[in-house]
Amino acid sequence: MTITAAPCVNDGCLMVRGKVVLTHVPTNIILSPGISGAAFLGSTSPISTSRHVFTLGILEGYKHLCLYRFKIWWMIPGYGKSGSEIPLETQLLLLEIKEESIVEDDDSSGPPTPTTFYVLFLPVLDGDFRTSLQGTPANELQFCAESGDANVQNSQILEPVFINSGDNPFELIKNSIKILEKHKGTFRHIENKKIPAHLDWFGWCTWDAFYTEVNSQGIKEGLQSFSDGGCSPRYLIIDDGWQDTVNEFQKEGEPLIEGTQFATRLVDIKENSKFKSSESDAWCNNLHEFINMIKGKYGLKYVYVWHALTGYWGGVLPSSETMKKYNPKIVYPIQSPGNIGNLRDIIPDSLEKYGVGIIDPQKIFDFYNDLHSYLSSNGVDGVKVDAQNFIETLGSGFGGRVLLTRRYQQALEQSTSRNFKDNNLICCMSHNSDSIYSWKTSAVARASEDFMPREPTFQTLHIASVAFNSLLLGEIVVPDWDMFHKTSSRLSHGTTQLLVFFFLFIAEQT
Repeated sequence: MTITAAPCVNDGCLMVRGKVVLTHVPTNIILSPGISGAAFLGSTSPISTSRHVFTLGILEGYKHLCLYRFKIWWMIPGYGKSGSEIPLETQLLLLEIKEESIVEDDDSSGPPTPTTFYVLFLPVLDGDFRTSLQGTPANELQFCAESGDANVQNSQILEPVFINSGDNPFELIKNSIKILEKHKGTFRHIENKKIPAHLDWFGWCTWDAFYTEVNSQGIKEGLQSFSDGGCSPRYLIIDDGWQDTVNEFQKEGEPLIEGTQFATRLVDIKENSKFKSSESDAWCNNLHEFINMIKGKYGLKYVYVWHALTGYWGGVLPSSETMKKYNPKIVYPIQSPGNIGNLRDIIPDSLEKYGVGIIDPQKIFDFYNDLHSYLSSNGVDGVKVDAQNFIETLGSGFGGRVLLTRRYQQALEQSTSRNFKDNNLICCMSHNSDSIYSWKTSAVARASEDFMPREPTFQTLHIASVAFNSLLLGEIVVPDWDMFHKTSSRLSHGTTQLLVFFFLFIAEQT
């Protein structure tokens, strides 16, 4: 029997390099040979629907690493030796397979030498459907393909799961992403992207210092404290809190109703009153003056500002005169069973009740272009765009999650390319494969759950997560390891970032 590296199905078994990887492969599973010894696994169904779950076979006996979305925004690593240990929403599965090899040597009389190779499964996008892997208590390996729109249906999914093998796991992932880049044409490998220049510099993000109470005076004082300490950042991220927003569900003087804070909506593309002043003796009257001042006084090369993919957490306010031209409307998210089957998140759970003001996909470029051109004209150099995965829950009525994500992502990339130099875009809360495999020019993305400065025991998990997540993300973007604090044991977090040569920025107000 000739043994080839290419995957094949033989007598109900998925074979790779002559080794049985899966047993009890159903007859409706289709293997389509690819290039360079890779292949796609797909399936057919007697019914047409917007969500399919197909069993690929039984997986037992091999150590594995998987990357899965433990909540809607973020991936973390998982480990095991059987199909039952593969979580919902798995987006990468790497198997370690050992085999015996006999070294042809006249002096060799010992036992066969064990060698190791790796098998990679990548659930990807196939047309309007997005795929993830999952296991069952019976050690079945399954793939789930879903469109996110009840009106977008199919009875066959032919290229949802990419499979490849290699001796080096790092090269295997790299080569596989390059194969998919050419075959799918929906994203680009990091080697084919322009890298933002701010990555060469030390920076400061305002989030942990101010949260949403960020203001021009506080930023000025923070930058002054850096200067006084002899360690001035060269780029600044003005995080959430600078925009003009309103919350219709919170009444002044009344206690906060938990969850309503996420229904806050954007009413204008311009800065809020914390960055404006009408006083004649004010040191800063608007965003333009503020940015010019801090760049000149504190030597900042780049100033980024934050916004959500939908404008703000609760989208935009449809009744706002500024927003009406973008044809927004309130829609209610529909979460995938995979998301709610792991760890639920308060943001989408709350917005299921309060809704999101979503901009017409045909107008989303106009919105981004208006916003970014205004920011650029006021001295802003780039944007950090947050809450990106949330768009996957809004695909119903818009052609599904993949199509809606791609429309928003393309518009975002086109606008940032037009309005900012050096491809100055940071993607965040964006670990779904809908986004990952739609990043054509996006070159930087957060690689982890938030840095939690008040939870010291979280640091090890955070570092481990970003390290393993970067196996996949690092082939498509430069991984952003989030922030660190300068004090106490948290310094080890920043040191780790430096050692692995990912860019970093500090979070606290010194």
